[in-house]
Amino acid sequence: MNTLDTIISFAQQTINEEAKAIAHLEELIDQEFAEAVHTIHNSNGRVIITGIGKSAIIASKIVATMNSTGTPAVFMHAADAIHGDLGNILKDDVVICISKSGNTPEIKVLVPLIKNFNNTLIGITSNKESFLGKEADFVLNAFVEKEACPNNLAPTTSTTAQLVIGDAVAVCLLHLKGFSSRDFAKYHPGGALGKKLYLRVNDIVSKNEKPNVSPDSDINAVIVEMTEKRLGATAVTEDDKIIGIITDGDLRRMLTTNTSFNGLTAKDIMSPSPKRIDVDAMAVDALDRLEEYGISQLLAEEKGKYAGLLHIHDLMREGIL
Repeated sequence: MNTLDTIISFAQQTINEEAKAIAHLEELIDQEFAEAVHTIHNSNGRVIITGIGKSAIIASKIVATMNSTGTPAVFMHAADAIHGDLGNILKDDVVICISKSGNTPEIKVLVPLIKNFNNTLIGITSNKESFLGKEADFVLNAFVEKEACPNNLAPTTSTTAQLVIGDAVAVCLLHLKGFSSRDFAKYHPGGALGKKLYLRVNDIVSKNEKPNVSPDSDINAVIVEMTEKRLGATAVTEDDKIIGIITDGDLRRMLTTNTSFNGLTAKDIMSPSPKRIDVDAMAVDALDRLEEYGISQLLAEEKGKYAGLLHIHDLMREGIL
């Protein structure tokens, strides 16, 4: 077996071993898990998540997930906690402590201190019989038989299991809170993800030019309007109501079917009953409609009147596509 094949084999073996361990976690979700999540949901405080070493990194990630899904959470490194950071813990906070063995020196020092504060303590550990397992009010079982590391030393499968358990807690809380996509958008206003959740058609077309001609406009006026507004199309309206659209494609077809343009007007070359969308619709819904019909432009309406033109390039520029 050559080097590249060996690499592929090791990678597949690692993924396979971790996948089996994660699948086994489903069997470990029990009444105690449900009671722990219920306790967090009914708490008036935050979730403080702590750990040491690689578990601390996992704790930080779970904190980020909870904060982004409506559960206020704070990361507290176990080593720093016993040197002043215990002040992060407030009266009604629930503390989650993550440790594979549940027996590290830092955990043995930290757990009694937390218990002295009378805060609810939830342990995530692979060893329910460990110090952490026995002292915690609730234990979330993250047992793994072995690490993906061939020496069974480097935290690999165990940290993946911890992360999955943390995700399971966060998602359960999300459901209990009735956390919606609109709520999610409040916490993710930036970037493509946030825009997909809150950007509306009007946010785009209100910044665009508004190409528009009357049905009796001659071809020269149509070409000038489309050239000046640079959106590759123009609406054809009558009393502010959309009756058609003229695109670059319509102009090209006109050139191949007419030897003279004298007397031609917008209504002669327009496509009647064009696809349209309300200005209050989500931009991502506009993208779905463009893709459904295989077109590049949509005419936007507000209360039945022409409001502007949305081009697929607008969605690309906003990062929606």
